[in-house]
Amino acid sequence: TDRLEAVRDAFKHAWKAYKEYAWGHDELKPISKSFSEWFGLGLTLIDSLDTMWILGLKEEFAEARSWVEKELSFDKNVDVNLFETTIRILGGLLSCYHLTGDQLFLDKAQDLGSRLMPAFKTPSKIPFSDVNIGKGTAHPPRWTSDSTLAEVTSIQLEFRELSHLIQDPQYQDAANEVMRLVHKLPGKHDGLVPMFINTNSGQFSHKGVFTLGARADSYYEYLLKQWIQGGKTEDDLLEDYLQAIEGVKKHLVRQTGPGRLTFVGELSHNRFNPKMDHLVCFLPGTLALGVHNGLPGDHMDLAVQLMETCYQMYKRMETGLSPEIAHFSMQASEGQDVIVKPADRHNLLRPETVESLFYMHRFTKDSKYRDWGWDILQSFNKYTKVPGGGYTSINNVGDPANPGPRDKMESFFLGFLLLTLD
Repeated sequence: TDRLEAVRDAFKHAWKAYKEYAWGHDELKPISKSFSEWFGLGLTLIDSLDTMWILGLKEEFAEARSWVEKELSFDKNVDVNLFETTIRILGGLLSCYHLTGDQLFLDKAQDLGSRLMPAFKTPSKIPFSDVNIGKGTAHPPRWTSDSTLAEVTSIQLEFRELSHLIQDPQYQDAANEVMRLVHKLPGKHDGLVPMFINTNSGQFSHKGVFTLGARADSYYEYLLKQWIQGGKTEDDLLEDYLQAIEGVKKHLVRQTGPGRLTFVGELSHNRFNPKMDHLVCFLPGTLALGVHNGLPGDHMDLAVQLMETCYQMYKRMETGLSPEIAHFSMQASEGQDVIVKPADRHNLLRPETVESLFYMHRFTKDSKYRDWGWDILQSFNKYTKVPGGGYTSINNVGDPANPGPRDKMESFFLGFLLLTLD
């Protein structure tokens, strides 16, 4: 009960500043007591709706719902990122509809979904990264005709769910076509996929580089979750997921020399790099979810080992907060397992480790995972909490005296507070 209240208090502390200084805007800047806009669609507000509902914050929820009803409009001449808008706004609205049964959220989700569809009008059916939701036009980034593999394969859960709820197959069909194309593409390496795909040719580009970090991470996560979402009937998704996990174990999993920590590195043209993004910490939770749904038991062995490493990426830092990227020592000599380079020592309030801890506690009932989540929340409270309200990302997890606040509270931070509880 005490921990629940602590999480509720943390949410209220963050929400208080958002309401006071950034209401209806995308992100709070808690140090300067102002806001920043990315798409101008109230990202933080929508990203927080389901958390408010679950935490029983009825007054705050009612205010936010009123804003959605009266102020949220997608009829805007604005370019949005297809992936970020799907997971934060479309996903947030659909989640809220499931929790509340309130038709408002489904109607808004349908309006947004229809405005995102022009992204799929490409020669290859691989969607453009950006879409203007007011004009109904879409385009790749200015500097390339490539889309990021993770982005085009991590919109499926939301698009499929929208189709299911409104009984209109167009959203699911467009999203499923992407998976069908990627399933049969040449250029994979034992199930591992390159980071980029060309929207004109529909082929992988920048081949030979394989990571479970940025630009590829959620491809693997969404393979499993789509398979579960579809009632475990889509064999291609399961095949791609199982093959990928075998590829990870064969090519990317290593142990450190000093402390035998298991980690997932990267492969670049057959050269191994002992570098792991914090983003990779989605993997232990995903592996555990797979085992819970009948997949091989040895996946849980790897999940347990990686969960330990992800926690150590927090615990071994002077602030108790993980860096954005860690490098690992594979030398057996005395020394540190985890090495952080100056350019990588920031913390962006990311949720991956805490989400995995949620799954691990839920499926194993081992209380240490709950305790680890609590430890992490304490570190966020100590080093990222802004006295006047809100939380801020920081520049240096290795310097408790001067962590270097970045004056930015990511929209997803409020949602992930809840995961520290389970």
